[in-house]
Amino acid sequence: MKKPLLLLAMSAALTASAWAANADPLMDQAKQMFKPIPTAPPEIKDNPVTPAKVELGHMLFFEPRLSKSGIISCNTCHNVGLGGVDGVPASLGHGFQKGARNSPTVFNAVFNIAQFWDGRAADLKTQAKGPVQAAVEMNNTPQQVEATLSSMPEYVAAFAKAFPDQKPAVTFDNMARAIEAFEATLLTPNAPFDRYLAGDAKALNADQQRGLKLFMDKGCVACHSGVNIGGAAYYPFGLVVKPGADVLPPDDKGRFMVTNTASDEYVFRAGPLRNIVLTAPYFHSGQVWSLEQAVAIMGSSQLGQQLNDAEVKDITAFLHTLTGDQPKVANPILPPATASTPRPSAD
Repeated sequence: MKKPLLLLAMSAALTASAWAANADPLMDQAKQMFKPIPTAPPEIKDNPVTPAKVELGHMLFFEPRLSKSGIISCNTCHNVGLGGVDGVPASLGHGFQKGARNSPTVFNAVFNIAQFWDGRAADLKTQAKGPVQAAVEMNNTPQQVEATLSSMPEYVAAFAKAFPDQKPAVTFDNMARAIEAFEATLLTPNAPFDRYLAGDAKALNADQQRGLKLFMDKGCVACHSGVNIGGAAYYPFGLVVKPGADVLPPDDKGRFMVTNTASDEYVFRAGPLRNIVLTAPYFHSGQVWSLEQAVAIMGSSQLGQQLNDAEVKDITAFLHTLTGDQPKVANPILPPATASTPRPSAD
């Protein structure tokens, strides 16, 4: 009976030795702080994501007639071909007015704690209503939107299919719910970092792994963690050292404008870092075009550390691993206007 026991002991020792040889402390540490992007949209409270709702939301996302001018759609500022942004410091809206902040990406936005830089919209359906009514953006009204959509039989049928238990189905609220359902599908899974979190140690090269270690050890992970590598909480911009007025405009006090609480001055939602390579320019002011410069600014402003060139380069290399598979979204064929469709206006 001693030989089988000896063999078992030897087998256990070999198993432990193999485990130790394959152990990856960096990967284990990362798994405690980050989560991969899923391949399917999460459940949304009070708004089930159904195929009919997503199809309608897809059309509405590209629908310029939601704007008073008839030329601005959600995709104008959140271009699905440009990483979910428009690639300019501040978007142009109605009458060529310029917005006050950089447009955040719509990709993976469903995982954010709230929407907009100051978190003034609790969810994507609330966010969808804001730009439509903002004078500087689409400059429209709920009544005009409902009249426009109700004037086109194809939209009436699509709303009835997406919201079969509601009469009337064509409402401003349902417009927002459909857009939310569509936006919830704009996910970017399978980034190299996601594959690394799934156990593929070769998904990140040596520079990127050094960058990941620095990202965690330096403290970047305190604000940028979870599934979206950020977007989950609010923090002061300039926690240690305030950046210059070009990067942190003194007249934009961030979340203070929502809460009117003194401690919220210059507080913003931590930017999600997924696909960050695709979403320049950076920060709410949109005044930084270089990702390496943005990393250096965050080191000094948020961590109180002057990162050296090698550290900035390695952290930036890690950020390159956060680019996932981009959603393949076709440009939909929209319903034609009818004689009763309200006409566009530049006023």
